[in-house]
Order: sequence, then C-alpha cells, then structure tokens
Amino acid sequence: MIEPTAELSDQHDYRCSCLPRHTAPVISRDLAVRLAPHVSWTPVNGDTFFIPRPEIADSVFTVSDMVVELVVANGESRFHFNGTVEWALDSVESDEVVWLPREDQLREMLGNYFLSLDSSAGGFVVTVSGPGRAYHTEAELDAADAYARAALYVLGVEKPSALSPSKGLGRSVT
Repeated sequence: MIEPTAELSDQHDYRCSCLPRHTAPVISRDLAVRLAPHVSWTPVNGDTFFIPRPEIADSVFTVSDMVVELVVANGESRFHFNGTVEWALDSVESDEVVWLPREDQLREMLGNYFLSLDSSAGGFVVTVSGPGRAYHTEAELDAADAYARAALYVLGVEKPSALSPSKGLGRSVT
C-alpha cells in the first residue's frame, strides 16, 4: 500500500494480501517499467513478470511452485506435474525482471488514495485523492493501466495532464 505519510521519492514496499488469480488483467509493459523503480515487490504465487532481454522479452512468466503441463496423446489429455521444463532458464536475479501487477494489486497499492474507478467513452478513469488535490487519470482501455497511472501520480512520477475533472466521466464501477 502506498503510505500517505511517506516521502514520495522513497521506494515503497508493496506486499499484496490478495488471493492469486492467474487470469486477472495486468498493466502494460511500458507502465510496468515506469512503476518498477518506485515500488518493491515481494513475489507470490500467481504474480506475473517479464524479463527485458531481447531474446525473451515477449514472454510473460508466472510465479508458481510447480509447472503443470497439459499433454494430449491418442485423443486423451493428462496433466504432467514437472519441477521445471527443458527450455527453462536456470535462474534469473529478481532485480532483472519487471513485475506486471494485476488490477487488484494496484487498487490495493493505492489504499486510501483511491476514490473511484469510472467507465467513460474512452475507457476507464481512476480518481485518487492526492497528493495536493483529486486527480483523474486519462482514459485507458484497460482498468489495470488506469490504476497504474494513478499509482504513478500518487508516487509523484506522473504529472497532471490537461484532463479536466468534469471531462467524460461515466458510471462508477467501484
């Protein structure tokens, strides 16, 4: 959670008590790269990340205790429980990966700063309470990206845009 009394330039420790959900939307890679230096991440099962190396940058990885592989043979399907897969990396330092937070993790991260998530003609808009004044993100196609922009604003990374508070806010989905 972003602590309201903390210095905005400090790195914030973030631990989500959310239940892991593998299908929840995550933020874009660009926003993840911008957010990463400002939060610390304690990985838990279900978290996703990518490794910003050209040879594997398109792959998204999920933290898991064990790999489960679906094998289909002779018209029958089976699950194989593997400790690892043949092409896997041996290991990678955690500071070499970029976390892709889910929508629920970002909302929890905003804590008391979060005011609302609204749908508009252009997508989703998140409103937060600070610092200084209420702030509405620009409309994003994915709610997770709107939450990420709000977190960047609260952390002092994202600056207010020309979006006026009354511009295009639709129904609340809080």
